[in-house]
Amino acid sequence: MSDSTNTEPTNIYTPPKVWKWEAGNGGKFANINRPVSGATHEKALPVGEHPLQVYSLATPNGVKVTVMLEELLALGFKEAEYDAWLIDITEGDQFSSGFVEINPNSKIPAMMDHSVSPPQRVFESGAILLYLAEKFGAFIPKDPVAKTECMNWVFWQMGSAPFLGGGFGHFYAYAPEKFEYPINRFTMEVKRQLDVLDKRLADNPYLAGEEYSIADILVWSWYGALVLGRLYDAAEFLDVDSYKNVMRWAKAIDLRPAVQRGRIVNRTWGETFEQLRERHSAEDFI
Repeated sequence: MSDSTNTEPTNIYTPPKVWKWEAGNGGKFANINRPVSGATHEKALPVGEHPLQVYSLATPNGVKVTVMLEELLALGFKEAEYDAWLIDITEGDQFSSGFVEINPNSKIPAMMDHSVSPPQRVFESGAILLYLAEKFGAFIPKDPVAKTECMNWVFWQMGSAPFLGGGFGHFYAYAPEKFEYPINRFTMEVKRQLDVLDKRLADNPYLAGEEYSIADILVWSWYGALVLGRLYDAAEFLDVDSYKNVMRWAKAIDLRPAVQRGRIVNRTWGETFEQLRERHSAEDFI
């Protein structure tokens, strides 16, 4: 009979003095993970007819950019017309020479602005939304106090979402085995983050205050998808209905026509009506 008082873990991992990479180390995305940067193959990226060229996939980070562009178009900014090309990260498209030239970090989304000379590359989703907001003078408050509050939440999202994605999402949904400790650790953190949002949204319709902004687009793409049941199939596990203010905010943003269009761009999974592999004009949504 085993000693019930023995609390020592049965599977102890001792890190080596020097870590060495072994290909295929487990998990859904193991085949594309590697410890070095740079291109793995030569391939130029396509370029469409519009000044703004987006290279992406409809992950939460990718959705941010296409939602932003659709919102700008809805406001009447014709210069925000864009081509959105699919980057299949499961096939390693992000490691092509053309993509690495735009984003040396090999992560989607990435964008080229050909309306300026020389053409401007922009990578990291937060940088892209800030670039577009300043370029078009939209979805970023002009009042200094509100603008600062907007930027508070922009950077909150950039710092917090990795705990949701790479932390909770990985261990809850993608890791080859379920381990209680990391799932509990990151669940606690995600629920804390949801509580932070819930308290902010208790007295404010949007994160920057009264005005819908890039902060909402950035945060909604992760946390809105989470509470609406579109991310990791974890809504019940996280008891998202208990965050009533986050739910109200997420549902309101989800009803925006530009959001409904933007979130399906470069999407190749799910229901057919929620998929648009590439986007080159408004007619692609019809």
